[in-house]
Amino acid sequence: MLLAKSIGCLAGAAVGDALGGAVEGHSAEEIRDRYAGPVTGIVPPMRAPEDKPTAPYAKGHGRITDDTLVTHALVRAYSRKRDHLDAYDMAGLLVPDLLEKIVWVPDLQRETVALHRLAAGERHLITQLHFAHADPREAGVGNAVNCGAAMYIAPVGIVNAGDPVAAYREAIELAGAHQHSFGREAAGVMAACVAAAVPPSATVDDVVAAALAVARDGTRAAISAVLTAAKGYAARSGLDLATVKGLRAAMAPFDTVGEAYREPGLGSRRPSRLHAIEELPIALGMLVVSGGDVRDTILGSVNYGRDADSIASMAGAIAGTLHGIDGVPAEWVSAVSAESRLDLAAVGSSLALVASELLASAGARASARAQSVASLLASPASAPAPAPAPAPRDPVG
Repeated sequence: MLLAKSIGCLAGAAVGDALGGAVEGHSAEEIRDRYAGPVTGIVPPMRAPEDKPTAPYAKGHGRITDDTLVTHALVRAYSRKRDHLDAYDMAGLLVPDLLEKIVWVPDLQRETVALHRLAAGERHLITQLHFAHADPREAGVGNAVNCGAAMYIAPVGIVNAGDPVAAYREAIELAGAHQHSFGREAAGVMAACVAAAVPPSATVDDVVAAALAVARDGTRAAISAVLTAAKGYAARSGLDLATVKGLRAAMAPFDTVGEAYREPGLGSRRPSRLHAIEELPIALGMLVVSGGDVRDTILGSVNYGRDADSIASMAGAIAGTLHGIDGVPAEWVSAVSAESRLDLAAVGSSLALVASELLASAGARASARAQSVASLLASPASAPAPAPAPAPRDPVG
């Protein structure tokens, strides 16, 4: 079961990333105009690379983006350490992978290091840890506050399967090397959602409860507002424009980017306890609207637009974990794997193996701890008798 859940998580994330990448940066209305209706599968991109000189990536057609590239780099970090990770491992394991490992970058259509595909917010991770030698625990401070850490953090939920609080704490530790403020908080909550989705009995309600239990400040408020709105659209489809507008209206007070997604204002992506990234609350909203169905959750997220690749990748990771690989549309998995040159089963298996080792170790430690606590709490009769009270002193004459 853990194997199926791990592969489902990574397959759902990759598929969501690939489908969403085609429409990233555009509004729901623009998407529907371009494709004569909502997107229902793998499509060519909204814009050609030559139309985007600052980001000339050949997206669409089932090609994953930087979200999946960094997610898989994080899996490799776990595979190398075979233990839980901390901020120093971001510097010692993740960053060298992004700088040195040659991988196929689908929307560049060539083999190179992942560094060449990272966006500005993700390059901050490289700059701070590799070039500036910043303290890994604080390196994320000063970055643009965005979903850059949350978009690849799903593996943390798998290695902390069934323990959302532990997943939250580990993700917060890791994300401090890359993000701060509500960008870091979102990474913690995202990992908690995946961890809550792993148990065989897990439901959408379990995921929602985990998110609300660990989230703080504006992130919690945004998730709560979007989920409240989502419940009102549960009888409709995530493809319905009214659903998109309803979720966006609920999210807007907490979002710093504003309505013109490609023209953010001066207040955008600045630290605040009152705000939240948009991607995770909307991913959870689409999960609720779709009742957890993987296909519908991903398509709702894709057709929401804006940062669609990250929204759909997070949504796909959570829904894919809930249902396992059998719940992720096989035709999408096959097409994305072929076009992006991925072996999702191998990556998911690698992560599941590490997770199983860590869960076994955690069980052994818990058993030893229980025995230690039991001895500490032994009955008073077995405790040594208290020392006698000292005799009273003679009064001073």
